[in-house]
Amino acid sequence: MRAPESWPRLGLGCAVLGTPPTELSDRDAEAVMSAAIERGIRFFDVAPLYGGGLAEERLGRALAGLPRDEYVLCTKTGHTRPYAQPPQGGRLDGRDFSQTWTRRSVETSLKRLRTDRLDLVHIHDPEDHLDACLAAHAELSRLRDEGLVSGIGIGSNFAAPVAHLLERADFDAFLLAGCYTLLDQSGTELVASACARGIGVVAGGVFNSGVLAAWPQAAPKFRYAPAGEDVLARTARIAAICERHGVPIGTVALQFVLANPAIDTVLIGPRSIAELDANLAAAKQPVPAALWDELAPELSN
Repeated sequence: MRAPESWPRLGLGCAVLGTPPTELSDRDAEAVMSAAIERGIRFFDVAPLYGGGLAEERLGRALAGLPRDEYVLCTKTGHTRPYAQPPQGGRLDGRDFSQTWTRRSVETSLKRLRTDRLDLVHIHDPEDHLDACLAAHAELSRLRDEGLVSGIGIGSNFAAPVAHLLERADFDAFLLAGCYTLLDQSGTELVASACARGIGVVAGGVFNSGVLAAWPQAAPKFRYAPAGEDVLARTARIAAICERHGVPIGTVALQFVLANPAIDTVLIGPRSIAELDANLAAAKQPVPAALWDELAPELSN
């Protein structure tokens, strides 16, 4: 596996790009992926969960013309969904961290992604299955020995299960979503510790399911659910600070995560080319030091 310090600073998260038709067509999803490639994105994160494999198929087609050594490709195993199905509140989802399923999952991902190897495979959403995840880790280790997988990781929306698994087995990296943001820094200690140990860190969910993407919003979400009053109040205060300094809250949310040197790659998850371009512009927009100074008291711990 390429050393994390050599990973691209920005990566494309493909969760929303696995949205099935008729909400998002193959053509429109692949147009975003292709535009990301054209604009220099070379780190891609996907999962069998996203559209039940639809995102992997779309990404595989988009990457077909790009030399394999030019990009980092990550997928996941363990959290499943029927093919081409939307989330539906998790009602159709399943968990399987067995050795048999882990191998089958990786082999299927290789076919969908049209590649002969995966740079990183995360054990996906391990929260209530920590013991079972060790079986998945054992099988991923065998797949690594066979050259099909280069690195073994953990993908989670919570810091605690990641920290638990890091103490029980050797991992190369993890993807932590929504736990290092303007509204939630619960992953701060874990990120710093992993960096010190040479474990790669990928940060996702920088907008906490959308509440930090723009302000105001009609129905903002936080951690996949309607934002509560406390979150709305804190976001409004943060947005007011950003506005006083003439910088959109979404720009500040993204650059807050990018500013942490312990994070190797930060994922963006655009649904359209317009959102992709807005994210890329936000990553480069200057943010005055005075804004960060005024914002500091609003950041949680």
